[in-house]
Amino acid sequence: MAFTLPPLPYDPAALEPHIDAQTMGLHHGKHHQTYITNLNNALADHGQLQSLSLEDLLSKLGELPESIRTVVRNNGGGHFNHSMFWTIMGPNAGGEPTGTVGEAITRDFGSFEDFKKKFNEAGTKQFGSGWVFVTADAAGKLEIVAKPNQDTPVMDGRQVLMGNDVWEHAYYLKYQNRRADYLAAWWNVVNWNAVNERLAAIAKGA
Repeated sequence: MAFTLPPLPYDPAALEPHIDAQTMGLHHGKHHQTYITNLNNALADHGQLQSLSLEDLLSKLGELPESIRTVVRNNGGGHFNHSMFWTIMGPNAGGEPTGTVGEAITRDFGSFEDFKKKFNEAGTKQFGSGWVFVTADAAGKLEIVAKPNQDTPVMDGRQVLMGNDVWEHAYYLKYQNRRADYLAAWWNVVNWNAVNERLAAIAKGA
C-alpha cells in the first residue's frame, strides 16, 4: 500500500503567531507531500518492500537494495519525522510539561528550563539542515539527540518521543536566519498531552 499524507490535526493558521499559516501550508502540503511521493516512487518496483511499515524500512536501511537506499533514507525519514511533528503540536498548547513526561524531564534533566536549554542548544548547533529529537527507551529514560537532514533515531533502533524540525523551510518565512528565536517560540505550541501519549506507547512497545 502506498504511503499517504496524514491530514493536519488543526487548521494551518492554528499555531499563529508562533508558526505562521503560510509556512504550515507549504511545509505540510508541499514539503511533506514531496517526501511521500519520492518514497512511493522508490518502492514502486520493489513489491516485497511495499508491505513493510515505515519504521521497518528505516530500521533496516542496510538491508535495502543499494539503488533505493539513499532515497528511502531521505524521503522515508522525512515522512516519519514530519508525521510525528504535526501530532505533537497544537493550538492552546505549550506551558509546563505534564504527567509522566514532566516527571521524566525533571528526573533526567533536573528541570524543564534545563531541558529546554539543552534541546534548543542542540537544535541551534545542528549544522545545516536537520532535526533535534528527544528519544525514550522502554523504561522512559530520555535523551536529546540531533540528526542531519531527514535522519531519525529510528535508524539507530531508538524510539522518538518528540522532535523539532530545524530545516530552514520550517521557519524561514517568519524568522529568517533566527533559528534560535524559532526554537524558543516553538515551545508555545508543544502539545504535552500528545507527547505523553507517545511516551505511554513507547513504554508498551507500540
